[in-house]
Amino acid sequence: MHKKLAVVILNWNGKSWLEKFLPGVVRFSPQSDIYVIDNLSTDDSIDFLINYFPEVKIIKNDKNYGFAGGYNQGLKHIDNEIYCLLNSDVEVTENWTKPVLELLEKRPEIAAVQPKILSYDQKNYFEFAGAAGGLIDNLGYPYCRGRIFDDTEEDRGQYNDETEIFWASGCCLFIRSKDFWEQNGFDERFFAHQEEIDLCWRLINSGKKIFYTGKSEVFHVGGGTLNKQSAKKTFLNMRNNLVMLLKNLPFPQLIAVLFSRLCLDGFAAIYFGYKYGISHFWAVGKAHFAFYTFIPGTWKRRQNHQKHQFYQSKWLIFKHFLK
Repeated sequence: MHKKLAVVILNWNGKSWLEKFLPGVVRFSPQSDIYVIDNLSTDDSIDFLINYFPEVKIIKNDKNYGFAGGYNQGLKHIDNEIYCLLNSDVEVTENWTKPVLELLEKRPEIAAVQPKILSYDQKNYFEFAGAAGGLIDNLGYPYCRGRIFDDTEEDRGQYNDETEIFWASGCCLFIRSKDFWEQNGFDERFFAHQEEIDLCWRLINSGKKIFYTGKSEVFHVGGGTLNKQSAKKTFLNMRNNLVMLLKNLPFPQLIAVLFSRLCLDGFAAIYFGYKYGISHFWAVGKAHFAFYTFIPGTWKRRQNHQKHQFYQSKWLIFKHFLK
């Protein structure tokens, strides 16, 4: 008999992360079914799970589908009421699921919830991928409470609240399975990065709410599969963000925002090239050309209703870098 919650970890050659963090997930999630979806790993992750964690259910994908496709493929085989999509490089804490489940229980309009995400290496600081809940500005730049671009805040209890947010991090994403599948899951074209923002935006457009609770906290290493300084990560973030804007922006704002972003991305290419190397400069250009090829398919995926007041802050990039 299935339990209400399924904690689901996507794995690709991540045996070292499973060794380090899976024992804590098993220990602190007694009321949950625990799954590992494997994206055709070439290390001995599967043998490790079979030998040391027989209670963990394994789902084997037939190839590496990336984050978006990997979860879509694997979750088809899981019919629990609530999914928790958990990165393999996350350390959970005692009773970490309880506040989230209580919030979902009392608020049926909430589709997805994110806990407080702190840095594993600096435990008194928020972590880049999610921090205290995701927001977005009027030009479509994602940011978080507790993190703007690369700058993270120290956790002083300022985000110990429960509040509505715009997007919940895929690093630790609790979502009702019904709502996940009503949106056809993640957009697999994204492969990885910002697919959770796109999903949350679609949920909001359909009338659902996304929430954060500071009553639950986890610690994230970050960059476990794709390093922050990877040019591929720059490419995926830039391409996927543009695709997401075309897909979800209300039409009155769409042309102006896209034009502004295409211009600003030129400055971003110079900045990334200077900070991380020439490969990141070219990654931005490649992301734009890839976006152009995605336009026809993305336009067909636009929903009938777009949320008109979609942002929580204005001109974030200018406030942050110029002021």
